[in-house]
Amino acid sequence: MTTAHLHTPHIHTAHCHSKAERLAEADALVQRKGARFTTMRRATYDFLLAQKAPLSAYDILAKLETRLNKKLAPPTVYRALDFLLEQGLIHRLETNNAYLVCDHPGAAHESVYLVCTQCGKTQEVDDHAVAHLLETKAHTFGFTPSKQVIEVQGLCSNCN
Repeated sequence: MTTAHLHTPHIHTAHCHSKAERLAEADALVQRKGARFTTMRRATYDFLLAQKAPLSAYDILAKLETRLNKKLAPPTVYRALDFLLEQGLIHRLETNNAYLVCDHPGAAHESVYLVCTQCGKTQEVDDHAVAHLLETKAHTFGFTPSKQVIEVQGLCSNCN
């Protein structure tokens, strides 16, 4: 057995860093990439940092309108979400088309998402062995993966 199979995956949580540290990290990441962290992009990221479960774009839109006390056009929020995805600051869950903050932005990674079907809480588990295994299996079939999104649905420890 190779050492790749012996490591313990790191489970990231929103509590690894304070919100202020996460915002500062995001500011620095965006600046290093030469992009602009506009007021709307920052407000969207700041809002998502406080969420315990992934949200759809329309849920984000509605809650941001309330938080910012102004009407927002859907394309405004979609552009902000697209930007945050491109910068690696958030992820999009495929099964429910919902967005959540990346627990280790700026680092190239393929994660496994543990999604509670009862409360919606989602944990990001960074496990290089799983990503490598899937890529290797895909190549044995002559398939070249361009993106991996692995979502495991079940019950979290609180709902179990």
